[in-house]
Amino acid sequence: MSKINILYKLFSVMTIMIIMMMNLSLIFMLMKHPISMGLILLMQTLMISIFMNIMILNSWYSYILFLIMIGGLLIIFIYMTSLISNKKFKFSFSLMIFVLIYSFLINFIFNNKIVNNNFLMNINFSDKNFSYFFSMPSMMIIMMMIIYLLITLIATVKITNFKSGPLRQKF
Repeated sequence: MSKINILYKLFSVMTIMIIMMMNLSLIFMLMKHPISMGLILLMQTLMISIFMNIMILNSWYSYILFLIMIGGLLIIFIYMTSLISNKKFKFSFSLMIFVLIYSFLINFIFNNKIVNNNFLMNINFSDKNFSYFFSMPSMMIIMMMIIYLLITLIATVKITNFKSGPLRQKF
């Protein structure tokens, strides 16, 4: 396969992923049930992780992002199932029709070249772009984020008192 053919296939996959992420963002705003919102966040995180893996050509950052989001979603899932365990999940037919029409509209816009989507073709897929991620200006920000996360972790451990039981009290 030639390099242009591979780039064209990559471009079409990325365009489809952008359309799907836009659809998921719209669906997320229309959802009311917390479990379905968590499922949409999971799908959105998976798409962004795949997109990051394609763009950066290093799977570690997309893997770390996915693991962090999954951890947060598991905590939210446990919390929501303990609070709203009896709420019925309703499937909205009007939402399904709206999303279907919106998907066709976005697909029409991207396929008929109404929107200039050449920004994906100008990506430089070399490893040299990623080597500057840990250069001096961004390294300071990364170190500050690591220190902030460490302080937050220590503060969370110090706030919780393991002898008094769970954080959520049952009345």
